[in-house]
Amino acid sequence: MSEVFSLVSIKEKINSSKKLKITTYIIAGLLILAFFYFLYYVFIFGPANTESKSSYWRGLNYAVRDSSDKAIQEFEPAVENYDGTVGGEVAQFLLATQYMKKGRFEDAIAQLEETDVDDTYLSAMKSGLIADCKNEMKDYAGAVELYIEAASVNENKFTTPMYLFKAGLCAEKVKDFGKAVECYQKIKDDYPDYGNRKYEKYLSRASNKQTK
Repeated sequence: MSEVFSLVSIKEKINSSKKLKITTYIIAGLLILAFFYFLYYVFIFGPANTESKSSYWRGLNYAVRDSSDKAIQEFEPAVENYDGTVGGEVAQFLLATQYMKKGRFEDAIAQLEETDVDDTYLSAMKSGLIADCKNEMKDYAGAVELYIEAASVNENKFTTPMYLFKAGLCAEKVKDFGKAVECYQKIKDDYPDYGNRKYEKYLSRASNKQTK
């Protein structure tokens, strides 16, 4: 009897207080959303995410064999069918590289910009590939910014000097010799053995043009 009385009391308090009633509805709504999210993750997203990880293998095999057209035919439906999953993001990244091989640089940029990659190495590669596309499209100023951005992500002795070097070359093309010198100098200071010191002649050239 006391339990019934307690439930009745709680119900009366909720109905008598507008604020309490609204709060109760919000909490109930959040619990329902959490429940449906749990069902979605367990029964839909989880299996789809696992399945997606094998969705790009056929396309990757074609890409390795330089069969870009066939690779694109495999990657495009994988991107569409598994958007938002791990496999879908990898397929989208790989699709962009095949578009680049075909000279479809704007399409490649569109795919890369929509790709969500958490891995820091792939993040650097993403910015670097977009910069490569800008470079091919002769948007050298845009390429410089993206190469420098790529160089700053997860700094290491492989990708960082490579992107700095590309940034320097693009900077020279827009006659920003100060920026070119800055890029080459950073390679010399932090990665002196990069490319058998090939950056030295470019540093010298940019420095000479900067002073003129």
